[in-house]
Amino acid sequence: MLNLTDISSLHWQPALQPRDGKPGANVADIVENLDDIHQALRIILGTPKGSDPLRPEFGSDLFRYLDYPVDRARPHVVREAVAAISHPLYGEPRIQLLRVLFSIEADGGAHLCAQWKLADGVIRETELRL
Repeated sequence: MLNLTDISSLHWQPALQPRDGKPGANVADIVENLDDIHQALRIILGTPKGSDPLRPEFGSDLFRYLDYPVDRARPHVVREAVAAISHPLYGEPRIQLLRVLFSIEADGGAHLCAQWKLADGVIRETELRL
């Protein structure tokens, strides 16, 4: 079992997905640092707006546009992702969002890529399959 004293990072949260892909009975996985930011962005983008009754503006409306034609969906999806990540109360304040890319994969799945950076200036990406 993980003790709080074992966590060395200021920014951490419980991991939504176990690291090895298999949930363990007594294993408490956490994500720290950059992994914490990647997970936070996936939570923000993957949560339908209005589904958290205590934070009705948390999340995004990305799922509204999944059945739209790609050329019509792209501006809406990008706008929703930028608005959700940059929200003044419920967004991700630790990053500066640079751009959001939206594409459709060969198998028909939607793919979203958010490019962002921290104060260190290194550009990073978080990907989300819709």
